[in-house]
Amino acid sequence: MDGKEFIEHLKAEIRKMVVGKEDAIELLTIALLTEGHVLLEGIPGVAKTTLANAFARAIGLSFSRIQLTPDLMPADILGTFYFDGGEWKFRKGPIFANVVLADEINRAQPKTQSALLEAMQERQVTIEGRTFELPRPFLVIATMNPLEHEGVYPLPEAQLDRFMLKVEMGYPPRDEEMEMLRRKSKGEFRDVEPILSREELVKVMEAVKGVNVGDEIIGYIHDILVATRNDERVLFGASPRAGEHLLYAAKARAFLDGRDYVVPDDVKGVAEAVLSHRIILKAEYELEGITVKDIVRDVLKETPVPV
Repeated sequence: MDGKEFIEHLKAEIRKMVVGKEDAIELLTIALLTEGHVLLEGIPGVAKTTLANAFARAIGLSFSRIQLTPDLMPADILGTFYFDGGEWKFRKGPIFANVVLADEINRAQPKTQSALLEAMQERQVTIEGRTFELPRPFLVIATMNPLEHEGVYPLPEAQLDRFMLKVEMGYPPRDEEMEMLRRKSKGEFRDVEPILSREELVKVMEAVKGVNVGDEIIGYIHDILVATRNDERVLFGASPRAGEHLLYAAKARAFLDGRDYVVPDDVKGVAEAVLSHRIILKAEYELEGITVKDIVRDVLKETPVPV
């Protein structure tokens, strides 16, 4: 199947369990196909866990959920050695899954956060001098509650930069929430079935790598990065890693739109999700009510688009 057929089939399958959230599904798919990770921000009860579970099932991948708490230790995520029958054996932790939901990542203490983020970056874990490869594909979906500020450990900017995309999930529109309630009342939600095999998914990921990017698009991405760094309202702009992720995400978006080449609209379509958690505003502008999203939108509006 081509990219457009793939995403439509995926959305249709996930609809069996989740109402709406199509933008979030597309962004999760972009992260998966480019081997990135997602920071999912939203208040409790907006179907973050349900969406992650349904997404993993629909693409035929193993799924694990880690409820992060202040007393959680790195070994609780990565695994540990134990002595049994006269020899040391390794018990794998929940990180050994294709799709890992790290629920409320900012509730974990910094050393536990670091263990998780190291696994995300290296796609392996090292325990007692032994290295264990994580399964491929590997996607971490970390959730954060934007309303809570007590008893949490905010992620440092360097760790936030490891996430390819930040996806915000708010209250659903009226029609979607009413449809959800109707289906709950009638018991119409069903289990999700895989739409493709792991081998087929790997082929789709390879197809994304083959999407063409012209020098004009690469220059456009660089101009956007530089514009975030030169904006007088910004303390720290987008990093080179942000440019890399913007490039990969644009390629995946082009593929899901049925094309084998990137156009400026692909870059624009993913820019907010790629950049919004990487830019730090100056304090005085935050007090004025200016947001990072405002910065990204202004940059996209003012940066010349290649023809």
